[in-house]
Amino acid sequence: MRITAKGQVTIPQEIRERAGLLPNTEVEFLLDSEGVRIVKATTARRPTRGEKVIETLRRGRGHITMTTDELMALTRGEE
Repeated sequence: MRITAKGQVTIPQEIRERAGLLPNTEVEFLLDSEGVRIVKATTARRPTRGEKVIETLRRGRGHITMTTDELMALTRGEE
C-alpha cells in the first residue's frame, strides 16, 4: 500500500467493516512505539465554517411582518 502525494491512503474494505469505520466516521491517529494506529475519534469534531453559517442562519430567523406584496413594492420602488 502506498501513501499518495496528498498524504492519503485507502483503508481496505474488510478492515473498515470490521472496525466499524463507516463513511464520515471521525478518526484519530495515535503514534506509539509500535507505529501508527487509527482509532475512532473519542471527541466530536469541530464544526466547519459552512456548518457554523447554517447554524447562525437557523438561529437568527427574523420576524418579518410585511406581506409579500409590500416587499415587492419596496424592491420595485413603488410607494
